[in-house]
Amino acid sequence: MDNMQMKPKNVDEYIALFPSATKEKLNHIRQIIKSSAPQAEECISYQMPTYKYHGPLVYFAGYKSHIGFYPTPSAIIAFKEELTMYKTSKGAIQFTLSNKLPEQLIQKIIAFRLDENIKKA
Repeated sequence: MDNMQMKPKNVDEYIALFPSATKEKLNHIRQIIKSSAPQAEECISYQMPTYKYHGPLVYFAGYKSHIGFYPTPSAIIAFKEELTMYKTSKGAIQFTLSNKLPEQLIQKIIAFRLDENIKKA
């Protein structure tokens, strides 16, 4: 996305770069992450919102027609069956802007990643 050349310094600045419908979804996924992992540090990494707890936890990014959610490849593998209705890749899940975010699934993925990072720490 062209406006990403502005290099936001924090998540608020990142979200402010998007149209209102996208902002709404970005704020919603941010709220889900923060309530699921209140101990996680919020920052910008790879020019996208990032959450860290004993290492990288999850990332997200806004696009023209979807929200990219990046919970690392291990989470994609662990939740493969629950992700069949979403476009995925090795480390990413795409949530279309036209559909509701799957809050419970996102919460379960974050809990999985928290547990995984704590075990590695």
